[in-house]
Amino acid sequence: KEMSVAEVYLEACKLVGVVPVSYFIRNLGSTTMTLNHHGLGPLGCKALAIALSDMHIDTLELADNHIQAEGTKYIVEMFQANFTIEHLDLSNNCLQSGGAECVAKMLLDNISLKSIKLSNRFIGDDAKYFANALSSNSRIKELDLSHNEFSIKGGEHLGQLLTNQGLEVLDLSWNCIRMKGAVAFCAGLKVNMILKHLDLSWNGFGNEGALAMGEALKFNNTLVHLNLNNNRLTNEGVSMLCRGLEFNDTLRLAYNSLTVEGALALVNVVKNTSSALEDINICNVLVNENFVHLLEVTCQEHPSLDVQYGGVGGFIAKKPLKHVDPMKLIQDYLDQNKLRLWDFFRNIDKDATMRIPVADFRKAVQQSSVPLDRYQIEELIHRLDRDGTGAVD
Repeated sequence: KEMSVAEVYLEACKLVGVVPVSYFIRNLGSTTMTLNHHGLGPLGCKALAIALSDMHIDTLELADNHIQAEGTKYIVEMFQANFTIEHLDLSNNCLQSGGAECVAKMLLDNISLKSIKLSNRFIGDDAKYFANALSSNSRIKELDLSHNEFSIKGGEHLGQLLTNQGLEVLDLSWNCIRMKGAVAFCAGLKVNMILKHLDLSWNGFGNEGALAMGEALKFNNTLVHLNLNNNRLTNEGVSMLCRGLEFNDTLRLAYNSLTVEGALALVNVVKNTSSALEDINICNVLVNENFVHLLEVTCQEHPSLDVQYGGVGGFIAKKPLKHVDPMKLIQDYLDQNKLRLWDFFRNIDKDATMRIPVADFRKAVQQSSVPLDRYQIEELIHRLDRDGTGAVD
């Protein structure tokens, strides 16, 4: 008689010498197989792949199973027989370059997969496997390559990935894509007409990347959600980005080095252009009354605009005041009052010991008419009592 899937699986486990996963047997009737954190290892994966070849499931989750490159081979072989799986999660499995190459080869001719998660600490050169595979596979709609280590080199390869004509959601967060990598990636975005959601948070794009992104967004009119949180952008970077912000409706820029000036620039884009921006997240920026007023005026014309900011109390930085040396202030004061430093000290030194406790010195300077503020007095004490003896001599 023909063996059931459970019998096939148990036989396969016996054959490769692994303990069967009871969860798998209990859930054979389900269309979603969630086997994250089960410690399968490469051989557990082999037994599983044998059973899965003949099963009708649409979702397979195998995150955190230490599958490694060897286990990837078994999964890839299984996909030659199983044409029903649409969603695959292989995150956190130490796949390394061998695994990256293996998965990419499978993606070249797979016809069922629509979404795949691959956070695996892949390195820069591994990105080229995915770029090549996805330039011809337009069935994948969602790709998660977050938490890899693609860096500058990977960014250059990933720009080519954007020639893909099917991908709608791409997560590249936490990948150290910066400088040349950021610029090359944005060049790819310029010609992409399909992608809707793009997450580039935690990448160090910096202002060079912002400039390139602003240029790309002038041409790309399909991207709807753009996340650039934690990308070392300053107000200058945001103003470069603003040049291309007409088409996106969601922009996340939290935890960059923006101040009120950058925030004002963003709202002005909505107010003064035909921008579709509806949701702006700058939740760590303290804004000022001018910003709140501008936002109110803008929202009257664009009622769907939602801006999350960090509160009111920010200010536009004036040129920093020149740092004045407190010793120089004392000297100027003495010169104006025709006093010598000796006289000034002796006035304070009531016991004539030539040593004044710090607390007495602080009090005397505060009560004198020397124009020193609290910070300058502390700096002065720190310099006159370098060794922290508690007295000024």
